[in-house]
Amino acid sequence: MKYADTWDLESIFPGGTKSEELQKKIKSVETDIQAYQTLLRDWDFQEDPSVTTFKNILNKREKIAKGLGQSSTFVQMTHDAYMDDEHANVVMGQIMDLFSEVQKLSTTFTKKLVNISDEDWQKLLNDKELKEISFTLNEMRDEGKRLLSEEEEKIIAELNKDGLAAWSRLYDTAVSIMTIPYKDEDGKVTELSVGQAMNRMYADPDPQVRKQIFEEWELAWTKYAPIFADTINHLDGYRITLQKAHGRKDHLEEPLEYNRMSKETLDAMWSAVANNKQPFLDFLNQKATLFGMDKLGWQDVDAPVTLEDAKPTRFTYDEACEFVITNFASFGPKLSRFAKHALESRWVEAEDRPNKRPGGYCTSLPEFEESRIFMTFSGTPADTSTLAHELGHAFHSDVMKDIPSLNRQYAMNVAETASTFAETIIGNATIKNAKNDTEKISLLNSKLENATAMFLNIHARFLFENAFYEERSKGIVSEKRLNELMVQAQKEAYGDRLSCYHPHFWCSKLHFFIDDVPFYNFPYTFGYLFSLGIYAKYLEQPEGFEDKYIALLRDTGSMKVEDLAEKHLGVDLTKRDFWEAGIQLAAKDVEEFIHLTNEVKNK
Repeated sequence: MKYADTWDLESIFPGGTKSEELQKKIKSVETDIQAYQTLLRDWDFQEDPSVTTFKNILNKREKIAKGLGQSSTFVQMTHDAYMDDEHANVVMGQIMDLFSEVQKLSTTFTKKLVNISDEDWQKLLNDKELKEISFTLNEMRDEGKRLLSEEEEKIIAELNKDGLAAWSRLYDTAVSIMTIPYKDEDGKVTELSVGQAMNRMYADPDPQVRKQIFEEWELAWTKYAPIFADTINHLDGYRITLQKAHGRKDHLEEPLEYNRMSKETLDAMWSAVANNKQPFLDFLNQKATLFGMDKLGWQDVDAPVTLEDAKPTRFTYDEACEFVITNFASFGPKLSRFAKHALESRWVEAEDRPNKRPGGYCTSLPEFEESRIFMTFSGTPADTSTLAHELGHAFHSDVMKDIPSLNRQYAMNVAETASTFAETIIGNATIKNAKNDTEKISLLNSKLENATAMFLNIHARFLFENAFYEERSKGIVSEKRLNELMVQAQKEAYGDRLSCYHPHFWCSKLHFFIDDVPFYNFPYTFGYLFSLGIYAKYLEQPEGFEDKYIALLRDTGSMKVEDLAEKHLGVDLTKRDFWEAGIQLAAKDVEEFIHLTNEVKNK
């Protein structure tokens, strides 16, 4: 292989989770935390209003954050790639203890920011370097006004190790021991990991294989559901308690603040989606007809479409890498060069093997100022799109590495913009390069799977999660009720166009169990539609657009999304017309898909 499909973990900390270098790093961070604690304890702005002292505190915070980030990312990477590494949990426990200490000190720091008078605060921000990061500093100070007493916040930080973080890791542990049985046509039974089963269930061209795995999949999640029902109830119950304690009026206030967007923007986006679903429901109906079904089952929505006995498009990993590099170059040389460097440097874990966690993500090694990508590559066009998607995330981080660290902390919704933009480039390229109409149909199907995920699947997740939070605020929600809420959400989101649903999707989708970001799902739809708006601007004037695009990405960590859109696109995100324009771009693919499939059927 030209491009290795496994991570180079040894270049980070040799020796895995038992690495001596890793332990040295953890000890070094512990020493830095103690020094930071002393620095904060002795700092009184009234007595020492020095800009230099304040910058020293910020620098120490940054050093600690990078050290902890480097360590925790490495351990998580190792665990996800090799889920039988039991020592990973031991080391992560060490790191979580340090995170807890940092959280306590963060409260101290933020409290001291709040205690600075408005007049002195403005004088402080007149410093050239501090002015550059004033957006984030003001956010921190505003957030500090919600905090409880310093002692109470320290208790919360201590409890979090066995609260949010612990419940989230319990989910990961439970999933790591799950297997899904699959019986092949010869009667041989293979125990698939969750990740392997998910890939086969959604991507296998044989509907009977998909059906068999889906039935076993639902049974497996049903078996473990009592554990996951406890987990999600306590995870989000803990979060609701914290939200109330910090004066938040409802469960959406925190995720909206985190994503730097208004409720008006969120409502405008979902309203546009809800009122413009028909093309995507038509796509599902057309796909069912092609499969000889009255309605698609849950497991069929993302299935490949092949006509005239054509083989589905497949890529080797090397071919996928070259395809991404080449077609990124059609947009701009900087994106292409970056992707080539990342792939050649073994930043991607893509091997299809047992004992890996499911899903894909891009993560950061802050001390290296580099990213790493996790996925499982099985050779489908969707896998190639996933590779492009995660490289888009990595590119976003890379173009920001020369600006202050505090200005690099972009929220998830705009993070999904860069990834989806990269995915759009590759999706369009695969369709353009199709050898014939049948291949084009297959590729259009892959592209539209993404659109239906954003407008239907993620809408179902949002509807479910919103309803669950409302009920959870009144008490424990039973497994049966969780299933009911999920099926109701799926039926509403999919216009009740499916023959069967996935009642236990609330426990099979790990996004519901991520502890650090509440309401992890709606930012995907935001990023998808926002990226379509950017892509439309690119199509209008492609010459030199890469630099404009990079300028937008560099602002994502220091502006509210409404201001970002106004500055770089000249649009108002609180109005439905912006969102509807993006949806209409995606709807054109549906028109082409239906036209081509009707032509092929009628030949």
